[in-house]
Amino acid sequence: MPIIVDIDVMLAKRKMAVGTLADRIGITPANLAVLKNGRAKAVRFTTLAMLCRVLDCQPGDLLRWEPDEDTDTATTTERQVQA
Repeated sequence: MPIIVDIDVMLAKRKMAVGTLADRIGITPANLAVLKNGRAKAVRFTTLAMLCRVLDCQPGDLLRWEPDEDTDTATTTERQVQA
């Protein structure tokens, strides 16, 4: 998936345990693990806002986009069609 979740990076920078973060944002450690490991299909803005508040960061510090092979192919095909 081209969306990369960097919660681990922010946890390390803040020297915070996953369980502590889960408690502070009000979700279960299991649900936080799903999000942290990139297996979530969606994230609520309220959850993202709480993550940013507790970790004192911006959404872009937690989420980033990296193209994968399928995305590169689709982009090339779209460019060919538009030309």
